[in-house]
Amino acid sequence: MPSFTVTGEIDPFLHVSLRQKEKIFCESGAMVMMEAPLQVKGQLRGGLGRALMRRLATDESLFQQEIEAVGGDGDCLLSPTLPGSIELLDVSPGESYTLSDGSFLAAESGVEVRARMNTLGGGLFGGTGGFVIMEATGQGKLAISGFGSIFTIDVTPDRETVIDNNHAVAWSSNLQFEVGMPQTGGGFFGNVVNSVTSGEGLVIRFRGQGKVVICSRNREIFRGPGQ
Repeated sequence: MPSFTVTGEIDPFLHVSLRQKEKIFCESGAMVMMEAPLQVKGQLRGGLGRALMRRLATDESLFQQEIEAVGGDGDCLLSPTLPGSIELLDVSPGESYTLSDGSFLAAESGVEVRARMNTLGGGLFGGTGGFVIMEATGQGKLAISGFGSIFTIDVTPDRETVIDNNHAVAWSSNLQFEVGMPQTGGGFFGNVVNSVTSGEGLVIRFRGQGKVVICSRNREIFRGPGQ
């Protein structure tokens, strides 16, 4: 199977080693370098319908890159769009992950990154992808990226975990999540006022047993108004 390694401390690369006939797929434009035995091409992965669903869920192209070791073994280097860390996750039939906008970087061919309908609350609010969100299922390695540094939180059933909406990168799909305003103890109107005046905006509340991957930077603040 392909070997995934994160290389570098600041704005790292994803280093992938492939044996002949092995293949991976990655976000459009992620390939930085590849050796001669490898071949890259654009794919409507999952067909036009699923590609359109992915397009609704993210700002990515309809096409994803497929890199295959056609002429022998070879290595490639991939890089995410925004500066920041890369995290490797193990996807299995018992462990799938929901991905926030722009967090997908690459995966083994045994992983399927598909669109599914979001919860009503998640669809109406925030950066979780609107009414259509991405989920990684199947079996294999998944590489995700976050703006800034990345940290993984273990959520347990005895404690609700609250994450700022713009800092959530990915989470275990079995977790229950709800998008809303931070609780301030002042009722609905007080929560709205405090959310605006504190600059915190929306949050995601996670319950259950699983992982949440967060990043240190907020890309919406970085982009600024109107960008």
